[in-house]
Amino acid sequence: MSYPSSISPIRWENNRLILLDQRYLPLKHDDYVCATLEQAAQGIADLVVRGAPAIGITAAYAVYLGYQQHKQNVNYDFTAALEGLINARPTAVNLAWAVEQQKALLNTDQADLSQQLLDNAKRIHQQDLDDNIKMGDFGANLIDSGSRVVTHCNAGALATAGYGTALGVIRSAWSEEKLDQIFASETRPWLQGLRLTAWELAEDKIPVTVIVEGAVSSLFNRKKIDWVIVGSDRICANGDVINKVGTCNQAIMARHYGVKVMVAAPTSTIDMNTQSGDLVDIENRSDSEILAQNYPDNELVSAWNPVFDVTPAALVSAIVTEKGVVLQPDKDKMLALMSSK
Repeated sequence: MSYPSSISPIRWENNRLILLDQRYLPLKHDDYVCATLEQAAQGIADLVVRGAPAIGITAAYAVYLGYQQHKQNVNYDFTAALEGLINARPTAVNLAWAVEQQKALLNTDQADLSQQLLDNAKRIHQQDLDDNIKMGDFGANLIDSGSRVVTHCNAGALATAGYGTALGVIRSAWSEEKLDQIFASETRPWLQGLRLTAWELAEDKIPVTVIVEGAVSSLFNRKKIDWVIVGSDRICANGDVINKVGTCNQAIMARHYGVKVMVAAPTSTIDMNTQSGDLVDIENRSDSEILAQNYPDNELVSAWNPVFDVTPAALVSAIVTEKGVVLQPDKDKMLALMSSK
């Protein structure tokens, strides 16, 4: 039995895309309204919306908005706008996947194309919610009663259509009374674990304990932790996982302490065209996100700010998708999963 979430991060109302602005949570609950493709792309780039599935949903609606702009203005460069949309966040594969889903319709000559683009965006939106609930139940089946789990970053309702991948598993396991304690790592530099994961679990009346990343090894050593449960922005053909930076650290420590690692992600996140994680373009963001408060003008102090890291498939115990579970993932098992109906 899946545990519902009260949080709806993406809404379509009055021909506008409305995003819950995640930059200011939990202190402010503001909406970011998109009437154009460019506004949606900027929202993706500026982290108004984040999390691979949520980015994909936003992109699908953005293509519809761009097509409306194209219909209203013959000089609007729709092709360039679509390219800019895809490049708003280069690592999360769901963005390009959703745009390609919509472009497949654009290449047809059907008279009701506008309605088809909108209907397809709504289908992608609803499908993500349905798939998250399936993943939640599949993942919960792997968890024993009385378990303690750790999650990193935010792979919850805020990162999806409104249920969650990693937090979907946690929601389902909590509803089945399988969890003794939930830990969320703080997740620097944007504090998604502190600001978003802890907030949305508390909103849904699920208790959570926040830890700083530096305490993870001590946590594994001093507490009985059963699972690390995370989402993913891309999973490669061999099962390598690209997720928020710090995920690989936790997976390495988990292996040392005998803790299992679960990755929950829809099959739209699986990139069978990229053979391994070392081939993925890892997004780096401005060092100002790290230094602005303490070194705003010091030219001698710089920062390296990668958003993601690569967790080798060998460190992953299970990949959970809406199609089912892959244990000890490798290339052959990922191919079998993606070939199944």
